[in-house]
Amino acid sequence: MAKKANKLPLIVDAAIIRFKEKGFEHTSVSDIVKQAGVAQGTFYLYFKSKNELVPAIAERILTTLFESIQENVDDHASTIEILTIVVDETFAITDQYDELIKLCYSGLAYYHTYERWEEMYAPYYSWIEAQLKKGIDEGGIQSKIELSSLTKMIINLIESTAESYFFGNQQTTSVREVKQQLLLFISSSLTDNQS
Repeated sequence: MAKKANKLPLIVDAAIIRFKEKGFEHTSVSDIVKQAGVAQGTFYLYFKSKNELVPAIAERILTTLFESIQENVDDHASTIEILTIVVDETFAITDQYDELIKLCYSGLAYYHTYERWEEMYAPYYSWIEAQLKKGIDEGGIQSKIELSSLTKMIINLIESTAESYFFGNQQTTSVREVKQQLLLFISSSLTDNQS
């Protein structure tokens, strides 16, 4: 069983490489297993088809994002500094994995439910929520919105803005300016008195 657990990351990594090179439609299971250095039968221990790779890829991208954020956050960072890192890393990952993110959205929408998204995002939501709570407890931010809802709103806003910028060909404004405006909006909503 330990051997099987070691092959899954190889397969997912190989699929990411091949999908980025050839696209989803032009990549075969044979391409993936050749890249991974595993037997074709090993692939089918984990996935019934290449379509079933989509949630694993989505989870890998999200994990990469979350780990990158955590690596860049200083223990003494303010909530706004943390959110700046979240914005920077979200934009960087969205740019790096743009075609795969589009694939993940279409694949998860077709093959999986909303609950799968929630399951993947749970650790990320929890961590951001803890950062917001810390900011509220320390008096650096304020909000009358329930924390779990606020967390999801902020993450959705950041991701949606990054995706609109990179996927929607809305690059008439610099990425720096878009991120500044986004952070201004978020920080204003967390520091201004709310009625």
